[in-house]
Amino acid sequence: MPHTVIIARDFDHMSELAAGLVQARIARTLGHQDAFTLGLATGNSPTGVYKHLARTFNARQLPAEKIRSINLDEYVGLPGPNPQARALHPESYTFFMIQELFGLLQTKFAVTHVPWGCLIDQERLVRELDAHPGDWEARGADKGQAIVIRPDAASDYLRWVRTDILDAYERLIRDAGGIDLHIIGVGGRGHVAFHEAGIPFDGNRMLLVKLDDNTIDNAVADGHFAARQDSPRYAISMGAELVYQARCVVLLASGPRKAEPVAASLLDDPSPAVPISYGQLYARRGGDMIYVVDRDAARDVLDRRAAVEARGIRIEDHSA
Repeated sequence: MPHTVIIARDFDHMSELAAGLVQARIARTLGHQDAFTLGLATGNSPTGVYKHLARTFNARQLPAEKIRSINLDEYVGLPGPNPQARALHPESYTFFMIQELFGLLQTKFAVTHVPWGCLIDQERLVRELDAHPGDWEARGADKGQAIVIRPDAASDYLRWVRTDILDAYERLIRDAGGIDLHIIGVGGRGHVAFHEAGIPFDGNRMLLVKLDDNTIDNAVADGHFAARQDSPRYAISMGAELVYQARCVVLLASGPRKAEPVAASLLDDPSPAVPISYGQLYARRGGDMIYVVDRDAARDVLDRRAAVEARGIRIEDHSA
């Protein structure tokens, strides 16, 4: 399938269409291999898809026990005195996945993985970064930046973060044989997971991210945290380069706030300013890139449909 944009009527229709694509890919793949590795995102966009998937697994139309899931990202710095408390914090992405998918399954997935951000103590991380400025560099053109720790860092703690948290998660994906299909959303500035706008594509596969002020403000405005001081300031995340190594990527977008970044990712040349624009490079290299968006999120794409199609991107409009 070429680079494709599928346009749905609304959020529910988007969820139904996307779930159908995912279910078909799982069924087809399990016809010739014993397990399926499913990449998962958090946020509002995939919640409808997850409900469809849970119903399908619970009806035994697909075997949940043959699914391995690998999530995109997790906060660093959630409130809690220890890793278990942080992982079960109601705003953790681990808790989100239990609430929105894992806990709905009557037969559980073979294994589930969420990046191990809850193992990191944010206060200690900040102290070590301040004490060892030569051990790391910040990469990014905006306030949200990747903190790249040197493999030979003098700080034992920073070296542990790189080796046992970041590198180990990428190795886990590689050892699983890669991700068969990755479900992703899109942030208001075109970011994927916590690959913030302006973080370079190359060499930033698993990221320790110092969050953009806009990301923190949105988390507070959306009611996830009471005030800025309560919101985590760091996160662990797959970078775009790693996300788009999946054999298929399904990008979900709903609502008018997503219209501008969705269109920019398709019409402008690929740029870290809009991280999901990496999907163009992925599709050119033979990746199976599918957008499933509702009509509000597709507004700017439909306004410039001819220009989008001139770039070799197929549009399927199911919104009528």
